[in-house]
Amino acid sequence: MGEVAATIKIMPVDVDTNLEELKDKLIASLPEGAEYGTHMEEPIAFGLKAIKMVVIVGDLEGGTESVEQAFAAVEGVESVTVTEVGRPV
Repeated sequence: MGEVAATIKIMPVDVDTNLEELKDKLIASLPEGAEYGTHMEEPIAFGLKAIKMVVIVGDLEGGTESVEQAFAAVEGVESVTVTEVGRPV
């Protein structure tokens, strides 16, 4: 089994969401077999920022689905979108 690096864009519920706390909750929610790679904040509009997080997962069918579901269940998350999937470098 190989691994892929998935870039996932997480939108907070509002501009007042503490992104550092949200990032910690997201990392804590990672399912077994997925590991945190890195993250960055992406300005959206009017002070709202998204978290773009790279997560390493297995390349089996549905590889990012469990991560997407775990992230969506975290309090403070409005939406979760996989923006890129590729081989880790």
